[in-house]
Amino acid sequence: MRGIRLLFLSVYFSFSGMISAQGIDKDRLLEDIKYLASPKLEGRAPLTEGSRLAQEYIVGRFKEFGLVSQYKEFVQPFSLKERFPDKRNPFGTNVVGFAPGSASDKIILVLAHYDHLGKRGEDLYLGADDNASGVGALLSLAGYFARERPAHSMIFAAVDAEEIGLLGSKALVNDFPFPLEQIALVVNMDMISRSSTNRLYAVGSRYYPQFRPPLLVVKSRSSIELVLGNEGEEGGQNWTNSSDHAPFHRQGVPFVYFGVDDHEDYHKPTDTFENIDPDFYHQATLLILDFIKEVDGTAVP
Repeated sequence: MRGIRLLFLSVYFSFSGMISAQGIDKDRLLEDIKYLASPKLEGRAPLTEGSRLAQEYIVGRFKEFGLVSQYKEFVQPFSLKERFPDKRNPFGTNVVGFAPGSASDKIILVLAHYDHLGKRGEDLYLGADDNASGVGALLSLAGYFARERPAHSMIFAAVDAEEIGLLGSKALVNDFPFPLEQIALVVNMDMISRSSTNRLYAVGSRYYPQFRPPLLVVKSRSSIELVLGNEGEEGGQNWTNSSDHAPFHRQGVPFVYFGVDDHEDYHKPTDTFENIDPDFYHQATLLILDFIKEVDGTAVP
């Protein structure tokens, strides 16, 4: 009996380790969002010290994973002069990492904006759900695909200045390191860490129906509800141009955008780490990972 028990434990821990290696470390996911939404970063508004600290943190994580970049020190600067004409040499900053693929010359681009509203008067708008959540997930996905080499090459871009006009993603479109035609898919994550209805939306399959089958596959395997829509159908909400996927979509680049409904803390000082739903956030990140793996698998001969 003892030998059987030891064998069972050996198999159990081996299997548990396999799951851990292949999935998302929930503790690290929460550690990342907690730091990015901490008062120390003061809401990560462009051109602030908090924004610089966020950039530094993301670069450090990319280096930790062993990613490379087509941009010097992972940083793509872009001018914010039109938005801040009174400031001297104002530059926004995108942070971009690259994981080479093994079986395709196509690229999957994973996006999340790291900026938020910053400090307004005495109030701090820390932006935990909007969008430290997307960046935390992006870091977990980058770490996963740095360990488990994908078929497609993958670019992980934490973009700046979304809240003031999608300026970071517009700059990335205009200075993308490869022809835009090489992008097979843009995955954008913006607000994915809480939902009172246990519901995550996936936007984009109305325009790019090739992604509907893999979305339905991962929907069937997830503990949270995945809803395909919010694309302006039958007078409903339309998130087609509401976040950083939009500049790519306008160039005909396929996208799927993951996000939740606006909630009571949206764009308020109460959008804090304490108000996210850790279990929902973890499951949402796992679902997005599952989707990317499904799409990536189509490149394998």
